[in-house]
Amino acid sequence: MTEISRTVRIGSSHGLHARPAKLFAQAAKDSGISVTIAKDSGKPANAASILGVIALAIEYGDYVTLTADGEGAEGVLDSLTELLTTDHDQEAAG
Repeated sequence: MTEISRTVRIGSSHGLHARPAKLFAQAAKDSGISVTIAKDSGKPANAASILGVIALAIEYGDYVTLTADGEGAEGVLDSLTELLTTDHDQEAAG
C-alpha cells in the first residue's frame, strides 16, 4: 500500500482544542487505517488519539501534515482535510 501525505491549514478559529480535536480524532479512528498528524516539521502523532492531537497545540492558521496508509487513504484524507479546514468554533456559536 502507498502512504499518502497532505498539508492542511487549520480553519477552526480556536485551533484544535477539545471539540474539534475530538471530532478529528474520532474520524481518524473510524477510518480503520493508520493516520498521523504533525505540526510543521514536528514529530507525528497518532491522529486517532485525542490526547496526542491536543498535545500538538495546533492553533488557527497552523499548517499540519496528515499521513495515511491503507485502503482508501485518499478518501480518508479528503474527509479529515474537510474537518480541519472547517471552523467548528463558528458552527458551535451559530
